Amino acid sequence: MNPRLTDIDPAEALRYLGCTDAPPEALRRDLDRCRARLLDCARPRLVWRSFPRLPDGRLEGTDWTPAGADIAAHLRGCPHVVVLAATLGAETETLIRRAQRRDMAQALLLDACAAAAMEHVCDNFCADLAAASAPARLTARYSPGYGDFPLSEQRHIFALLDVTRRIGVSLTEGGLMLPQKSVTALIGLGAPEGARTATSCDTCPAQAHCMFRKEGRSCGTP
Repeated sequence: MNPRLTDIDPAEALRYLGCTDAPPEALRRDLDRCRARLLDCARPRLVWRSFPRLPDGRLEGTDWTPAGADIAAHLRGCPHVVVLAATLGAETETLIRRAQRRDMAQALLLDACAAAAMEHVCDNFCADLAAASAPARLTARYSPGYGDFPLSEQRHIFALLDVTRRIGVSLTEGGLMLPQKSVTALIGLGAPEGARTATSCDTCPAQAHCMFRKEGRSCGTP
């Protein structure tokens, strides 16, 4: 399955900006220009593998049992686990950094568009995986840093997928990825009835400081 970036949802980009109301027309026009630039610049890449999940939670053929009660609960009952890494590429990072030197407002718009674009690439991958795996059900994506699934678990994903060599993403000592617009995640394949198959506030890494939750609302993500 190849990475697909076919659009950038302006409403999604506005949510990343923290825009809670209908944007002014000038902001909408600026956002549309940034969306077009980002779509032209981004070079999405991804790598993934599927592993049987053993009864003790270990991924077969590896010495890795993903750490934390939350990821164990998320994958419970799934006979297979898909391990994913994806990025928009260094080109996007360069575009945003150049904008930061000239116009911070534009840089913020580009960054929000890039975040929405990364989500779109991952959503398209999951849609393609679901179609190829039907009738088996998929869980939602679950990334290191969510819940009690430690960010340090990134190193296992990088080793299993040979991420740096295959898609050009490096990992800092603190577990952060470069380029920054990159994602790793686990997806349960063959999810039982009742498994979480969509993202929610409960698993969002931004929930502690989310302005929407503080106002008693949702960002609109399922």
